[in-house]
Formats: sequence, C-alpha cells, structure tokens
Amino acid sequence: MWCATLLFLILVAGWALNLFGLPGNWINVAATVIYAWLLPGEQRLSISWWVVGVALLLAVVGEVLEFAAGAMGVAKLGGSRRGAMLAIAGSLLGGIFGATVGVPIPVIGSIVGILLFAGLGAMAGTVVGEFWKGRDWDGSLRIGRAAFWGRLLGTAGKLVMGTILVLVVLGALLL
Repeated sequence: MWCATLLFLILVAGWALNLFGLPGNWINVAATVIYAWLLPGEQRLSISWWVVGVALLLAVVGEVLEFAAGAMGVAKLGGSRRGAMLAIAGSLLGGIFGATVGVPIPVIGSIVGILLFAGLGAMAGTVVGEFWKGRDWDGSLRIGRAAFWGRLLGTAGKLVMGTILVLVVLGALLL
C-alpha cells in the first residue's frame, strides 16, 4: 500500500513539473516502470506492462505536442537559435516567478501564474535574443508573440497528455 501511495505522490509531483517545462511525464514513466517491475502483475495494486507502454506512448505524444507547438510559430517567422535558447531560459525563469507570485484567482492562481509567466518569459527571451541578433524591434516582438503562444499551447498539450497518463496509471492501480 505504501508503494502505491508513493507512486501517487510521484505522479502528482511529475505532473506539476510539466508546468515549469521540466520532464515531469518522463519522471512519471520512470516511476511507473519501477513500480511495475517491483510489484509483479499477480499482486494487488500491481500495474501491467501494457499500462507502462501506454504511459510511455502518452509521454512521447506530450513531448511531440510541446515541441511542435513551441517551434512552429517561431520557425515559420524565421526565429534564430539564440532567440530559441533565450526563450527556454526565459520560460523557466518566468515559470518560477509565476509560481512565486501567482495570480489572484482562487485555487488555480498558482497554475495560471506559472503558465502565464512562463509564456511571458519565453516571449521576453525570444525578443531579447532576436533583437541581440540584429532583428528590428517589430520583427523581434512578432517572433516573441509566437514564442508566447507556442509555449502556452505546447505546455497545454503536454499537461493534457500528463493528465491522461496519471489517470491511466491510477486507474490501473484501482481496477
């Protein structure tokens, strides 16, 4: 029973790490693999290897969605590698700032704060990177807006896949 409780806590923490752009879904897959390996399929509260495979597939789809959403708009507008690297750094710093400050919305204010400020951080990093690279202000801002929306949509896709992953694993535990 304590193993299932620990797995549940890891799944929740892993899901939350996705908000910061960290590999939470992969942590959840690793925890599910370890759990399935330690508790063979015949025991109560065990997880089959089919569930592990579904969790792996969901993590891959989440990464593809995050990457595709983040890269499509910026690449289409001709964003630079420097802008992309600073967008990642800005997104991480923005997410941390958003978690600290939050948004004054009951219950979900911290999550909204993380998502909003991570997107704004990606935008700011991209604008700085593109302006530093020699692009004019309007072009930098246009690419920065694409980074903002790409970050939000990518994180949303990854969170949806992470939510399904957690529900699949918890459903397998309980059924």
